[in-house]
Amino acid sequence: MNRNHVSAIAAALIALSATQVFAADGPKTRDQVRAELAEAIRTGNMPANGESGVLLNQVNPGRYAPQNMEAGKTRAEVKAELMEALRTGDVLANNETGEKLKDLYPGLYPTSHTVSAQAASQLNATR
Repeated sequence: MNRNHVSAIAAALIALSATQVFAADGPKTRDQVRAELAEAIRTGNMPANGESGVLLNQVNPGRYAPQNMEAGKTRAEVKAELMEALRTGDVLANNETGEKLKDLYPGLYPTSHTVSAQAASQLNATR
């Protein structure tokens, strides 16, 4: 086999796999494609240029309606999560190794959900 045959076979396999991927969604009608294009133009979800991959709504956010954002956590929820992580030692001990306090000081963080007063005082002494 020469290079042309190998290249042709490889191209055929790529084309076959690509058609199977697209076939999973089913073929789209011309009207569906036009509607998707109109929506992308309206929302700015189109590449600003081909090199950077930045979208038009990221380059010019004032020209497009703001994107729907998911509701975040309340301050109380975040504080509760932080207190639980501190209690269980599920916080980073340092940024270099990525180890958590419970891994470095397993005696301070028992496997049960109750932390003894002695362990809590030892934790405060190490800070």
